[in-house]
Amino acid sequence: MKGCRLCGSSDLASVVDLGATPPCELFLTEEQLDEPELTYPLHLQICTSCYLAQIPPLIRPEDTFTEYAYFSSYSTSWVEHARQFADAALDRLAPEFVVEVASNDGYLLQHVVARGVRCLGVEPSANVGQAARDRGVPTRTAFLDPETGAAIRAEHGPAGLVVANNVYAHIPDIVGFTKGLRALVADDGWVSIEVQHLLTLMELNQYDTIYHEHFQYYTVASAMRALASGGLALADVELLPTHGGSIRLWARPVEAVEAATEPSGRVAEVLDREKNAGLAELSGYAEFGERVAKVRRDLLRFLIDAADAGKTVVGYGAPGKGNTLLNHCGIRSDLLAYTVDRNPYKHGRFTPGTRIPVLPPSKIAEDRPDYVLVLPWNLREELIEQLSYVREWGGRLVFPIPSLEVAP
Repeated sequence: MKGCRLCGSSDLASVVDLGATPPCELFLTEEQLDEPELTYPLHLQICTSCYLAQIPPLIRPEDTFTEYAYFSSYSTSWVEHARQFADAALDRLAPEFVVEVASNDGYLLQHVVARGVRCLGVEPSANVGQAARDRGVPTRTAFLDPETGAAIRAEHGPAGLVVANNVYAHIPDIVGFTKGLRALVADDGWVSIEVQHLLTLMELNQYDTIYHEHFQYYTVASAMRALASGGLALADVELLPTHGGSIRLWARPVEAVEAATEPSGRVAEVLDREKNAGLAELSGYAEFGERVAKVRRDLLRFLIDAADAGKTVVGYGAPGKGNTLLNHCGIRSDLLAYTVDRNPYKHGRFTPGTRIPVLPPSKIAEDRPDYVLVLPWNLREELIEQLSYVREWGGRLVFPIPSLEVAP
């Protein structure tokens, strides 16, 4: 990495090196199994100047997001999370026009459409963007940059609310993307950003959320610096349970915040939590690598012991985070026979790097395995309910993170 992508400093310190893996959403077809796969270093580093955690920008967003395997609507709990957010934001802010950046398959804007509020999705992936249009959500296929933001504003007018959920980590050009958000939002409007919180990633060993689509990992402190680079200021923050622990950043144009009030007390509270956890100094990152190594050893030990005992283990889910975990641990189909996923796009394909088959969820009930390794552990409550039938034959669920747990 040449330097920090936010402040330009060349002084970057290692946090954890996960080796080299393929891009986490490039699932293989059967025909591709005899072909080589490109792998890229997956090395999390911290800038010692602005404390932005980041990985080298070795893959362009265009290489990953032009056609994408992730469809948000396959998570029931995530769609409900989006509905609750949309209803609350529309009631509180009453925007006349809403734009969502990285709008995926319309999982959120469908609720805005249902309320009769004018909206537009900006989604770079043609295949998932078409799924949004099919459900009646106006969607423009594009990556956001300052020019795209200005063009949308000129055509549709400024947005009273701009939503950017789970995309702020996916953009290597943080400054350009933030300027694009500023171009979209009205001078007195609001920008809502949800992104995983580096604090919970570190505290709960959530290292599998480190993958090439995530170029950076935010504390509230580093997010404030990133927002400022594009003319936005943080007005409020919420702590969310989504994705194992996220932050919802409520930002406004700098002028609007200065003319209104100082940031809410919640901003100061979270900044204090981050400082007390040591994330404002290098020493706070020193032991993370060893905790990651223990997660790997514990999971491998369980899978090897299960195989030696003649027990069957299969996976549930084929999320990007699961592929980081599988590749880092070196897990192959001798230890995990297959995994299943609700997304039909992935059926009949194979996980990148580890080449584990991805099958429909019905396969679990057919085979009645002894253990089901839950890869999207962040959906724990939802999946415990969905997989309650596994107990009918004495099967048990296994959660690898934050530490290995075999559920009763």
